[in-house]
Amino acid sequence: MDKNTVIGMLLMCAVIFGFMYFQPKEENTATKQQATTTENSTTQAINASVDTLTSAEMTLLDTLTAKNGNINFEGVNLTNTDGKATGTVKIDNKTIDLATLAHAKSDDPRSQNLAVQAIKNVISKYAQASAFSANLSGVEKTVALENDSIRIEISTKGGIVSRATLKGYKAFRTQEDYKNNKSVPVEIINPDNNSYSFTLNSNTQRFDTRDFFFTPEAKNDSSVTMSMNLEGGAKWSIRYTLVPGTYMVRMEVLQSGMDKVIPTNISTMDFAWNQKIKRQEAGKQFEERNSALYWKIQGDNDDVDNLSENGSKEETVQERIKWISGKSQFFSTVLIANQAFTGAKLSSTAYEQERNPKEYDTYLKDINVTSSVEYSSQNPAPASFYFYFGPNRYALLSSYDKFSPQEDLHLTRLVSLGWTLFRWINSGIVMPVFNWLCKFGWSLGIVILVLTILLKLVLWPLTYKSYLSQAKMKILQPDIAAINEKYPDPNDAMKKQQKTMELYKQAGANPMGGCLPMLLQMPFLIAMFWFFPSSIDLRGQSFLWAPDLSAPDAIISLPFSLPLLGDHLSIFCLLMTATNIGYTYLNMQSQSSSQMPGMKWMMYLMPIMFLVFFNTYAAGLSYYYFVSLLITIVQTYLTRLTVKEDKVRAIMAENAKKPKKKSGFMARLEEAQRQQLEQQKRNAKRRK
Repeated sequence: MDKNTVIGMLLMCAVIFGFMYFQPKEENTATKQQATTTENSTTQAINASVDTLTSAEMTLLDTLTAKNGNINFEGVNLTNTDGKATGTVKIDNKTIDLATLAHAKSDDPRSQNLAVQAIKNVISKYAQASAFSANLSGVEKTVALENDSIRIEISTKGGIVSRATLKGYKAFRTQEDYKNNKSVPVEIINPDNNSYSFTLNSNTQRFDTRDFFFTPEAKNDSSVTMSMNLEGGAKWSIRYTLVPGTYMVRMEVLQSGMDKVIPTNISTMDFAWNQKIKRQEAGKQFEERNSALYWKIQGDNDDVDNLSENGSKEETVQERIKWISGKSQFFSTVLIANQAFTGAKLSSTAYEQERNPKEYDTYLKDINVTSSVEYSSQNPAPASFYFYFGPNRYALLSSYDKFSPQEDLHLTRLVSLGWTLFRWINSGIVMPVFNWLCKFGWSLGIVILVLTILLKLVLWPLTYKSYLSQAKMKILQPDIAAINEKYPDPNDAMKKQQKTMELYKQAGANPMGGCLPMLLQMPFLIAMFWFFPSSIDLRGQSFLWAPDLSAPDAIISLPFSLPLLGDHLSIFCLLMTATNIGYTYLNMQSQSSSQMPGMKWMMYLMPIMFLVFFNTYAAGLSYYYFVSLLITIVQTYLTRLTVKEDKVRAIMAENAKKPKKKSGFMARLEEAQRQQLEQQKRNAKRRK
C-alpha cells in the first residue's frame, strides 16, 4: 500500500471512532431533552387538572368530625358545625378552606390537588384506625416526673418517655467547653434521638401507638397514666412510675374491654425501638469504641451479648431476651422486660462523616430493635417493664438485680472491664481499692498515683526476679562477648550455646528468668487498661493540665489529622512514650551485644506505636502507665545497686567447682542440637 492509502485508512478509522464516541452523547442528550419535555408536560397536566372531593367523601368527613370532634392531623384542621364538616388544610404555607375543595375551579391547581390528597390521607388513616380513630388528633404536650436522681418527660403523642435528664452529671462536648466551663446536664434521650411504640394487631389491622394521642390521668409527683379511650368503652393505657431514689422507671401496660377491639386469639404485641446514641464526651473516637447495642438472654446467667462496636451490624435473636440496652461509654438506656421479649431483630449503624456530616458530631450509633411480647386482650395488665436511664456505675448496676428476683440481670456487663479474668481482677481487687482510696477525699490524680504504688508493691515479689535476672545479665555482658569472639564460626554454634548456658548457670542468671514473673503480672496491666477508660469516677475530674481524666488531654493541637493519631497530641501520652523509650534503653543494656540490629530498632519502635495507639485514650490511663513505668525504672535501678559484680563472680567461682550434672532435658536438648549440626554439615557437603 502507498502512503496515500495508509493515510486514507487512518482518516476513515478516525471518523468511525469519532462517530462512535460522540453518538451516545447525542442520544443521551436527546433522551434527556425528551425526558425533560415529558416531565414538564406531566407537571403541566397535573397543574392543569384540578382534583376535587366527591360528595361521598364530604359526607364521610361530616360523619368523622361528628364522631371524633376536632380533627387536627398532618396540616388538616377540621371540626363539625351544625352537622357539617368545616375547616382548613395547610399546604406550602397556604391555608385552603375545605369548602373550596369540592369545586373544580381553582387559581392554584397544584395546591388544591395537594390539599385534596391530604384530606384523602386523613380519611384513609381514620378508616384504618377504626376504634382508635378518636385518638388520632390532638396537641402534643409533655408531663414531667422527677426524683433526686432523674427527671423524665412523657409525651402525649405516642405516650412515650421523650426526654430523660440525669441530675448531678454534666456534659462537656469539646476542649473549648472545658476551658470555658460550658456544660449542660446529661440528657440521655430527647425527642430527636429516641422513640418506641407498641403495635396491637387485629386479624386485619395494625394499631401503632406512635400514631395516637394519649391523655394524662392520675398524675402525682412520681407517677402518671397515659390513656386512650376507644370505641365501645374500651381503654388502653401506659402507666409510668419513678422508683424513689433510683434511675429506674416502671412502665406498665394497662387495659380494659380490649377484647371488644382485639380478638382473643391474638397472643403477641409488637414492640419497636429506635435510639440514636447521643455523644456526651469530648473524646469521640474512644467514646464511639465503647458504644454498642447490648442484650441479655433470659435464664442464661452469663449470656450478655452485643453487636460489634465497630461499623454497622445486624443480628436476629431467636431466644427470649430479658433486657436490651443502648450503651455509650458512661451512660446507658436499658429496657428490662418482666416477661421477656420473644426474640428480636437488632441492628446498629455507625455514623460516618462522609455519609452523615450533620449528625456525625452529635451521635455515635443508630440502633433499631423490633420485637414482641406476650399479650392477651383479656388481661388487665398484659405487660410490664423497667426503663433504666443512668450511669454505667458498677456498684449501682449491681444493686439493681433486685428488680428481677428470678435471675441475675448482670447489668454490670455494661461496664467495660475486659474478658472474664480481667473482670475478676477489676471487680475483686482494683475497684475495691480504688473506691477505698477515693474516701480520703484526694484528687483523682493522687488516687491513681497511690493505687499504682500499692499495685507495684503487691507485685514486687513477682517482678523482683525479673529485675534480678536483668542485673546479672548486665554483669555477664563481657563474658558473653568473649564467648562470641572465641567461637565466631557458625559450625561452632552448639559449642557457643553450651558455653553461654554454662555461664548463665554458674551465675544463677537466666535470660528467660524474667518471663514468668512478667506473665504473672500481665493480667493486672491489661485489667488496668480496661478499668481507667470505663471508670465514671474519672469523668470530669481534672488533674494538673488535664481537664478530664476520662478523655484525652489534647493540649497540643495539630494543623492536620492523622489516622489513629488524630488531630492532637496528649501530654500524658507523650510522657508515657518518653518514659517507655528510657525503660527500653535500660533493658537493652542487659541484652547481648550480638543481638540483631533490626530487633533493637523494633524494641525502640514499640513505644512510638503505643503513642499512636494511646493518643486518643483517656488521660487517666496514660497517666497510670507513665507513673507505672517510672516506678519500674526506679525498681530496676535499686535492684542493680543491690547486685554487686564481685559477689556474682564469687558465686560463679563456687559453682564452677561443683560437679556438673546435666538434667535429662538438657541432655536431650544438646543431643538434638548435635544431630541438627551434623545434618547441616552433610547438607553443606552435598551442595559442594
